[in-house]
Amino acid sequence: MLKASTRRLIPSITNETVIAWIGLYCLAVVMGYGRFLFTATLPDIMSELSLSTTIAGWLASVNYMGYFLGSLIAMFVPHRLTWRALILGTLLSIITTLLLFLPNLPLSLWYVIRLFAGIASGIGMILGSSFIIQSFSTHKRSLLSTVHYAGIGVGISASAILTWWLLSLDLHFYSIWLVAGLTSLPLLVLLYAIRPDGVLQGNALNKKPSIKQTYINFKRSLYEAMVGQAKAVLLLSLSYVLAGFGYITSATFLPVMAAKQLPTQTHAGLLIWLVVGVFAMLSNPLWGALAKRIGETKTLMGLTLLQALGMFVPLWFAGAFGLYINAAILGATFVGIVSMTLNIIKNINPAYSNLLIGLATLAYAVGQFLGPLVTVALAGAKDNFDAGLLVAGAGLLLGLVLILSFSRQMKQVRQGS
Repeated sequence: MLKASTRRLIPSITNETVIAWIGLYCLAVVMGYGRFLFTATLPDIMSELSLSTTIAGWLASVNYMGYFLGSLIAMFVPHRLTWRALILGTLLSIITTLLLFLPNLPLSLWYVIRLFAGIASGIGMILGSSFIIQSFSTHKRSLLSTVHYAGIGVGISASAILTWWLLSLDLHFYSIWLVAGLTSLPLLVLLYAIRPDGVLQGNALNKKPSIKQTYINFKRSLYEAMVGQAKAVLLLSLSYVLAGFGYITSATFLPVMAAKQLPTQTHAGLLIWLVVGVFAMLSNPLWGALAKRIGETKTLMGLTLLQALGMFVPLWFAGAFGLYINAAILGATFVGIVSMTLNIIKNINPAYSNLLIGLATLAYAVGQFLGPLVTVALAGAKDNFDAGLLVAGAGLLLGLVLILSFSRQMKQVRQGS
């Protein structure tokens, strides 16, 4: 009876366009808030808690390690349990956001909370994208997918605007995390409304395989997914490690760089972070259209080269100009690199697309984990991020070489078949 009354209170949503916007909201919460609100609030967090750049870097890396673990967990979730796992991941993301409202948390709890926030982001990104995109009909999938992935940019923009607004009211990061968590709660209701048929009757829980059988099935699927394509998958995955490593320096420390370089401009870092979000929001449809004309691999090459150049811009032009250009290029490229890479790798063997997407996401997470640690090590006592930007750009250029090698390898595979 309770289930029947719940269904009446929260009717099912089947309109594909509405589902795409729910997917956008989902990524805005688990990625925009769960991962990138930390970037927006980092200068205030460092000031209020008297944190060093090294500690801030470790907090960021712990979150990205959580993203790695969440991605790994998502790879083992059976298809029939995708929606349930997505609900749990989203709930965990909201809880970890709300917990940072609590004052006087010890640093050890910050590490734990950011770790679990990363786990929730990894689960939400992979399972949310898989569940939402599979809800679209074939002829609408390309267009509606761009709406879904725009959620990352929307979340980044929202994190900048929310932080800017509350700091201007003389509030601090505690209040920002509280408001972010509260505005995320309606997502749970909307995800419930797009539940798959039969999920409430417990059909998804029948015939649960053992852990051993799940592992055996995973090994078999991994072999079948990569047979004849192992070198191509390895090359693309390694390039994706470097993509994660390359972009994360700006994606973590850009507002901190702005606060140090532009001390007279109040909240300059948040305006620059807003630029990242706006460009991330608007650019994905552009890259999708370009990919239809010249192909996804060539588009990925162009995006990687552009992002590498963007890392060098603050080294060539000190001050506001260099930071704003870096922000615009970062926003314009990083979501495109993600969507292009995931589309390319899943098409290597479409029958195992979820597994291949999971492998790629693990690779990206490794790069993201290493990036902040390398950056803070190079920053030194003076907190100079120039060396970190230089290494990030060099890593992206090396990734470009790997993508070129991947392209040649795929041509050889096609010619051989």
